[in-house]
Amino acid sequence: MELVLDVLGSAATKREAKSYLSRFRSEKPKHVQTRPSSTQNSAIGVNLGNLYLPVRAIDQSPRFSQGHNKRQPVDDKPGPLHTALVKIRDPQSIDESTLQQVALTLVQLSRLGMSSVVVVDCGSDDNKSKSDYRRLATEQADRVAAAVEHHDVQGARRLDSIFETSAIAGGLLSTVKVRSGIRVSNRNLLRTPLRKGKIPVVAPVAFTSSTQALVLIPADEAILALTRDFAGLRPQLVPDADPRAVANYFDMTQNEVSLDRVILLDPLGGIPAPSKIHQSHVFVNLEQEYESITSELSRPLADEAETHSPPRDGAVRSFTYSPPSSKLGDASLDFGNGNQHHAGSITQRTEHQISAENRTHMKNLRLLHDTLAILPPSSSGLLTTPETAANLERSQHPLRRPHVTASWDQHSGQSHGNRPHDLPAPLVAAPGVGTRRQRNPLIHNLLTDKPVFSSSLPSERTQKTIGAAGQSHAIVPATFIKRGMPVTMIPDPRIQPWRPPTAANPAIQLSDPRIDLSRLILLIEDSFGRKLDVQHYLSRISDRIAGIIIAGEYEGGALLTWETPTPKVTHPQVEMTASMVPYLDKFAVLKRSQGAGGVADIVFTAMVRTCFPEGVCWRSRRDNPVNKWYFERARGTWKIPESNWTMFWTTEGVQGGKETGVFGDYEAVCRGVEPSWADKKGVID
Repeated sequence: MELVLDVLGSAATKREAKSYLSRFRSEKPKHVQTRPSSTQNSAIGVNLGNLYLPVRAIDQSPRFSQGHNKRQPVDDKPGPLHTALVKIRDPQSIDESTLQQVALTLVQLSRLGMSSVVVVDCGSDDNKSKSDYRRLATEQADRVAAAVEHHDVQGARRLDSIFETSAIAGGLLSTVKVRSGIRVSNRNLLRTPLRKGKIPVVAPVAFTSSTQALVLIPADEAILALTRDFAGLRPQLVPDADPRAVANYFDMTQNEVSLDRVILLDPLGGIPAPSKIHQSHVFVNLEQEYESITSELSRPLADEAETHSPPRDGAVRSFTYSPPSSKLGDASLDFGNGNQHHAGSITQRTEHQISAENRTHMKNLRLLHDTLAILPPSSSGLLTTPETAANLERSQHPLRRPHVTASWDQHSGQSHGNRPHDLPAPLVAAPGVGTRRQRNPLIHNLLTDKPVFSSSLPSERTQKTIGAAGQSHAIVPATFIKRGMPVTMIPDPRIQPWRPPTAANPAIQLSDPRIDLSRLILLIEDSFGRKLDVQHYLSRISDRIAGIIIAGEYEGGALLTWETPTPKVTHPQVEMTASMVPYLDKFAVLKRSQGAGGVADIVFTAMVRTCFPEGVCWRSRRDNPVNKWYFERARGTWKIPESNWTMFWTTEGVQGGKETGVFGDYEAVCRGVEPSWADKKGVID
């Protein structure tokens, strides 16, 4: 029952449930029956007696036939085994009850279709010998295996002889991740227990190829060696090897195991967000944010106090721009100069200048970066604490700050709920009300391939909780990581902030060579399911474009404009450029990318945190199914009277029900924008 509740609580939408079932449901081989079985006889309600019993003489007689046999061959070959690679750091510090619950979560993942391979990381200490650490690693691997066996009859199996290390390891640069001196030497020893439903628990020890001595290896290198093996990367490829043989090898290995998740259970939790005290990054798009987050984590200790101070109004919050070129693949496939891989500024700082916690966070981020660079784009990483993975019940009722999106009745003009800017300063308690059990991020991620909280939600919605002892901590200290996609913002708001157009600074045009107009139109039409009146649209937004956001290869995007309110609302004494309103004109995601990959979150986060951190407005039809998603991310909404539009905004301090001020400008713009669809159905709104 507990597993069912976790599943139902995590599968938030039918689309997510359908996606999970299509990917992780067990494929049973289909056998062709030439005669009705006894169960079929009873099902049709007719007792056929011995009519269809097999006759040995007929079955064993030779058969002669001409032409093609119409019976289709049955493919009994099982599909790839969906697998998660799990690293538990510092398992010796985890108490037994927590470890038991972590093991239960791993068993639940296995029952839901994702097997786990666990690697224990006992760290290193100069005060202990290597033999002591080998013994400690073996003991902790046995401890984890015993915890799994307590919850599952299939049990677990400790493996400590699957790696081999060679002298080449000392001669390779640290940036070489596709090949290494550490490799999986016995693939069958790893795959056999997986096929039997067991959970392999691996101690990071290896045999040397020259002396067959048992040595301790870094747990991160063990994770990378397993990743390479599951991805089908050979340790050495012969230059004159038969291409067909190489292709067959890749197909064979990739059809055996599909490594879908890399999960790190670390007592420190997710990657910290410097601009959010006591909170972690919810989602990291490696293609876009890897270098900037690494640079943040590598700041010297003296800068940490400044780093954790609240950001100034309008500042970019844990979201930075990177050009659309892919840094990820090039860095991971670099066999040569290693000094161009990770952020170069880190090498210029001494290790003691960076806090021990940040060094651990950097190692975790680098490990996920290097593993996901080898795996398909659909694979993802998750970084959280053992306590969160154990989904332990909270012993105390948390103190929490309610966040209710502002909305106003279209007739009375009264607000519904508390507006964010009207919330009291102290956090409020919820005495006498049971705390709803938080979602297990591992189970939730398996079912949805998403973080527990959306990265594009306002910060108030994921506000920190404060326990009875007064200690602050993140609601769910977990970071969801994907290789992701580059984000292109035209113009770059870091270099050229988005400001109303002037004679000296005219608006960009869609004829800009940086914009692929045909792909942009295709994106809009595919997302909305309607044909665009291109000429009318280009004419309407001419000299009004504030900027364009493009995710990946036009998988998602947003087009924002500067709109002028109608004269009845605009103050005559204010110049036109001063009253121009930033307006989200088009927000589009390709249908094949909707609900997956976080494309919408990436685009929306870029818009509200980088391009228009001070606020933006937009409108949507009242019956638009996306409105629920908009409502969760907006700071206020308004059902525009005598129209079919709902207005949204992200601007703080906007009060509804007034015909003047910012709210009046927003309403006037949302009323006045003329649709540009070829079917001309916009007039009904």
